[in-house]
Order: sequence, then structure tokens, then C-alpha cells
Amino acid sequence: MKRLGGEVVQVTANTSSVVKGETIADTVRTMACYTDAIVIRHPAVGSAQTAAKFSPVPILNAGDGIGEHPTQALLDVFTIRSELGTVNGRTITLLGDLKNGRTVHSLVTLLQFYSVRLNFVSPSLLAMPDSIVSSARRAGIPVTICESLDDVLEDTDVLYVTRVQKERFTNEEEWQSVASSYVVNHAVLARAKPDMIVMHPLPRVNEIDPDVDFDARRAVYFRQMRYGLFVRMALLASVLS
Repeated sequence: MKRLGGEVVQVTANTSSVVKGETIADTVRTMACYTDAIVIRHPAVGSAQTAAKFSPVPILNAGDGIGEHPTQALLDVFTIRSELGTVNGRTITLLGDLKNGRTVHSLVTLLQFYSVRLNFVSPSLLAMPDSIVSSARRAGIPVTICESLDDVLEDTDVLYVTRVQKERFTNEEEWQSVASSYVVNHAVLARAKPDMIVMHPLPRVNEIDPDVDFDARRAVYFRQMRYGLFVRMALLASVLS
């Protein structure tokens, strides 16, 4: 927003009237008195939709719990287009925590507008929600579900890696059982297409070996973050124009 010449009013739950019991509806109506748009990140699924019902200014969903992250999906598609030239015809493999990863939920929704193949690779405990799998298949997207990356690696054009989100677990032992399920390293890249790109919404923990960062052609996740700056600037300019 600042790069567009605007200003930002930052509100966090623990320094606002939320701690006194104020509802989302009242918070956004109050903030709308001082702003031209509201970007909301909230732990509850569906919170952005609730906010949009009551806000007289545009609402941008910056993440609603384990639900959706639409602006991430926009920058992800922009990244694929920028790095590979086109999204259509690509085989995209989503790897890691697909149950709790809001970024992959939104990405699958957006990819339904393209001609792609999707692979969902995760431990069974962290599988992509059935509703999202069904939606992709209804849209005519071929979907493969498996637990081994090797089953789909050689055909993959885009490897989209996600971290196992410890904060979503209530049981430490359960988290430990899946925490290191996948690690993308040079040995993995050696078995992949030479032009396959590796993406990640960040932050990462141990799911991508830092040595992969030096594969300037295939490790695109920091360029992905940079693309996000411009995509979100464009989105803000669009809704405020």
C-alpha cells in the first residue's frame, strides 16, 4: 500500500476492542470509517466473508485460518506464468500439509480455470480435503492422490512445497509423526525434470534443504515472494481505482 502512495492503519486483535468482545462485523464497520479498503487475516474460517457482509469498503482476504488465501493463489499463478511461460498444460504437484494449508486450497480453486493436471502428495493425516478434491474433479481436472513424491515426480512441472503446520496440531506426538515426511533436496531435484520449478508460500522449516536455494533456475520461492509484492499492489490499485 505504501508503494502505491497510500497509508496503512494496522490493527491487531490484542490491541483492539476485540479483547473486549467486539464482533468482526462491528470491527470492520468501525475501520471502514477511517479506510478505503480493509485487508483482513483472521484465524476463523469464513471470517473474510463475514467481514464483507458488513463492510462498506472492499475486503481483501489475507488468510482465514485453514480456509483460503486468495491473494497467494493469484501470485502463485503469476509465478508459474512468469517462470514457465504458461500455466496450461502443466502438471502441478502439491506436497506437504494439504489439509491445513490455506494457500493450496485457494490455488486449486484458481487452477480450475486452466488446463492442468494436479498431484496431491501428503501423509494420509494431512490429505487434501475431500471437498476440494471433488471440486477439482468436477471442473475436469485430472487429480492423482498419493503419499510418495516419487510416484509423480518425473512428470511434475511445478513442485509446490508446504510446511507441516505445527500450530494446527493439538498433539505433539501426532505432529512429530508427520513433521519430516518430505524433504526436497538435490537428490530429489536430480530425479526431476531439469526445468521443473520449486515453489513455496513461505515460511519454510525443514521441507526444502537450504542448498536448493542455490539452484537459481529451479528454486523460485524467493522470486515468488517478490512477484507477490507486485500482484498485491495491482490488486489494491484495482479495488481502489
